Amino acid sequence: MTTDSLSSESWHRLADQRLALRPDVRVRRQFFRGELWYVLEDPLTNQFFRLAAPAYEFVARMDRGRTVQQAWEAAVRARPDTAPGQEEVVRLLAQLHQANLLLTEQPPDSVRLFQRARQRRQRQWQTRLLGIMFARIPLWDPDPFLQRLLPWIRWVFGPVGMVLWLGTVSGAIKVALDHAPELTRQTEGILAPQNWFLLYAGFALLKLVHEFGHALLCRHFGGRVHTMGLMLLIFTPVPYVDVTSAWSFRSRTQRLWVGAGGMWAELFVAACMTFVWAATAPGTLHSLAFNMMFLASVSTVLFNANPLMRFDGYYLLSDALDIPNLYGRANQMLAYWIERHAFGRKEAENPARSRREAVWLGLYAVCGHVYRVVIFAGILLFVGKRYLLLGALMAVVCLVGWVIVPMARAVMYLLASPRLERCRGRALGVAAGVLAGGFVLLGAIPFPHYFRAAGVVQAKDLTLIPAGIDGRIVELLTPPGRQVQPGQPLVRLDNPELELELQSARAEWEETVARERRALHEATADVRPLAARRQAVEQRIRELEEELAARVVVAPHAGQWVAPELDQAMGRWIPRGTVLGAVANLEAYRFEAVVSQREAAWLFQQQLKSPQVRLRGQAGEVLSVLRQTIIPAEHRRLPSAALGWQGGGPLAVAMDDPEGRRAMEPFFVVRADLASHPRIALLHGRSGQIRYRLASEPLLSQWLRRLHQLLQREYGW
Repeated sequence: MTTDSLSSESWHRLADQRLALRPDVRVRRQFFRGELWYVLEDPLTNQFFRLAAPAYEFVARMDRGRTVQQAWEAAVRARPDTAPGQEEVVRLLAQLHQANLLLTEQPPDSVRLFQRARQRRQRQWQTRLLGIMFARIPLWDPDPFLQRLLPWIRWVFGPVGMVLWLGTVSGAIKVALDHAPELTRQTEGILAPQNWFLLYAGFALLKLVHEFGHALLCRHFGGRVHTMGLMLLIFTPVPYVDVTSAWSFRSRTQRLWVGAGGMWAELFVAACMTFVWAATAPGTLHSLAFNMMFLASVSTVLFNANPLMRFDGYYLLSDALDIPNLYGRANQMLAYWIERHAFGRKEAENPARSRREAVWLGLYAVCGHVYRVVIFAGILLFVGKRYLLLGALMAVVCLVGWVIVPMARAVMYLLASPRLERCRGRALGVAAGVLAGGFVLLGAIPFPHYFRAAGVVQAKDLTLIPAGIDGRIVELLTPPGRQVQPGQPLVRLDNPELELELQSARAEWEETVARERRALHEATADVRPLAARRQAVEQRIRELEEELAARVVVAPHAGQWVAPELDQAMGRWIPRGTVLGAVANLEAYRFEAVVSQREAAWLFQQQLKSPQVRLRGQAGEVLSVLRQTIIPAEHRRLPSAALGWQGGGPLAVAMDDPEGRRAMEPFFVVRADLASHPRIALLHGRSGQIRYRLASEPLLSQWLRRLHQLLQREYGW
């Protein structure tokens, strides 16, 4: 603590009071960044409070035999440079009093005690309401069970357990790598409706193991675990456990182990499930094991190990950086910067103890707020898409808790906070200026507006060459890669059955002609049926002759004959319609782009300006568009699999399409003729993007339009 404020206007109210800590409060020493701190533990509420060494030295001097004034003077005499000032003592005693940690010489005020308890419960309910997607319901005190269980499994936390864990996880990784193709295929159906029950069952089992990992390690190091229950994670019940007693551990290593204990146990179970999955045939146990493997990896990366959310990764980072209460202090750092540099409040206290810590706190605050907005927005959209009414209710609660309430508090802070008494005019002016500047920047100033569409380069004259008949490839009349002319033979096929059918058809024709001639003299009633039969046989003969002529595949136009794998198919029997190769005119190319439905309005409602094409691998180079054609019809089949999700493109494709070209939603096609470029190699199938410049408009208008398109697409609003 600092001694910036040695006097306080409220000091006379406390100076003659005789205060002391409750005798049942436990005190532990801890070191953070080489500094000594004291942690106060309230055994009644299982809450913890951290005090710096100068503050605790003052608190330790308080007893029923001396007044607050005397205790403070003794602290100042002992450490005049670091002892807390009167204003800091007032704040400290107010916080301890609010937490019911102090004893006074006056009889206890039951009314005040009940008021504080009621206020604390109200704050807890407010927190639960604002955290509606992460509500907690305590159910059980697991401490007695953990004490009975630990003697049997304590060896797990020693060297033997660590060797067992490393060996199991390493073996599971090898098994997963050996079965990588099968794992990839099974992952595609992880969200199938028939897998939902097993997915949730695996998730619940993993979370139960995860929470017991935290609890057992905490109890192993001497902590107490008195609360275990259910957390409604996005309204899905999963186990949770309260191991806040680990905050009082003196050893940072022990605190880190407790923070990582859940992931440690979860990964071990997931590794065991890997062996179960590899050793079982498709069925319930096989699917359950796979779901637990998948969930362990996803939940560990996205949630548990992520320090931007207040799960395991957050507490691990807090202990690793030696910055307790990282989230709260990061917010205090932002408030300090605003008060000190924007509002000009020179007496604002810097929560950071070094420049490096200030940078950490600032970065964490900014990244944490942005990440939370993105995650919760995604959760709201996910829930709203499936349960519209519930999603709307959650959106209202979040709007109130995250927008309206903070704005109301900010207004009250600017208008009435005593901290801004000397700089309120500047604070109001800065706030008004920021709001006005933000409104002008976002709502009035036009900004360049673009939209992009993915596509592929295609040869302008490209014709696929199919096999005209069923047959065997017997000869390549023109080697692939050569320039060909119209009508030039490319491939010869052979089908002896066609020749036999042609001979049979000709014999049948001769027989029919002979019978028709005889009928003219003997049975005139048979002439008409025989004539019809003769015409049918003649038609069949012409078809067979055309098929035999199709044994030699010829080029439909001039270009390059492209058939890279045809030489490997020599002697193979292929069905009719099989693509043998293509003839492409490599002197003229066009870019074929796909435009999703939400962006299609720009194609037909606005004047598209300055289209530019950039290809992957050479994004710094721009290809000019000579002319373009917008196809005013919806398509379902992509021009290339590279534009679908399976090929790394932006469009969703049907999972049952082996080619990966059948889009889930209709799209529009834009065909743009490309000009040549000296530094860009135009190759058929090369992917890229076409960008159009639209009329400039303010950012707020652009964002609102995209939000409206999102709501319209997802919910039909």
